[in-house]
Amino acid sequence: MQVSIEQLEAFAAAAEQGSFSAAGRALGKAQSAISTQVANLEIDLGVELFDRSGRSPVLTEAGARLLPEARVILDRRIHLIGVAASLEAHVENRLVVAIDELFPEPAVGALFADFAARFPHVELELLFPMMQDVSRLVLDGKADLGVMWRQEVLPAELDFLTLGWVPLQLVCGRDHPLATGPVGWEDLKRHRQIMVAGRTEGPEKQRLRVAAEVWWVESHWVILQILRRGLGWALIPRHIIEDSPLAPELATPTLAFDRGDLPVALEMVWHKQRPCGPAAAWLRRRLAAAKIAEMAR
Repeated sequence: MQVSIEQLEAFAAAAEQGSFSAAGRALGKAQSAISTQVANLEIDLGVELFDRSGRSPVLTEAGARLLPEARVILDRRIHLIGVAASLEAHVENRLVVAIDELFPEPAVGALFADFAARFPHVELELLFPMMQDVSRLVLDGKADLGVMWRQEVLPAELDFLTLGWVPLQLVCGRDHPLATGPVGWEDLKRHRQIMVAGRTEGPEKQRLRVAAEVWWVESHWVILQILRRGLGWALIPRHIIEDSPLAPELATPTLAFDRGDLPVALEMVWHKQRPCGPAAAWLRRRLAAAKIAEMAR
């Protein structure tokens, strides 16, 4: 049994356009060529695809069943051509990006929707590690690009670009002793602090530590669940608090020692010695142009 792409194109076009003549116009071919391709396909498949008894051909039951299969083959042909064009342009086959939760989630969706439109054939893996874990993945070659909060001592092999500043807010449960505010520096020391933590040990893990007693948690979202139980206080990115369904159960008291939120720098990091393909270069440009302060509002 021989089935050609031209036969499947004629079949799909005739079904979509409603007639062999309209299919011919859509494909830039004569009506007779379309009729011949469809007829030959029916012979090769051993089934009748169209009922030709009326003025216009109508799909038979077999034709209706086989049309989606034909479309899959035609779609994969287009995909094959696209992948080949991508390879010819030396676009990466796969890209791994590590992003800290400091980067606003809605911005992640918008960014990679544009990425998918620009690089539809690049396999993408998104990782969401915390803090120094991001730079470690990039350093070890397990991520091509990283977005993380500023690391005071960055490995010499990595380069960076500051993308913006993300405000952190003091947050606790509504029944916590700090909830009524304003909160002084000494008040923070007396109550358990819930801190976000990565798996890499180092000074970054301790940078925002204030309290004597600390719990370490590997997710801002889980921290909010702990805070609503009145088990401590934390410094959380404002966009995470605002996007959480737990927001009504949380308090964000004012600080007696500071007039506003505590900003944390968000940086993009990459390895200096590793080649940067077109997809990674595009991502770097888009991230560099992002307005992080506006996204985090």
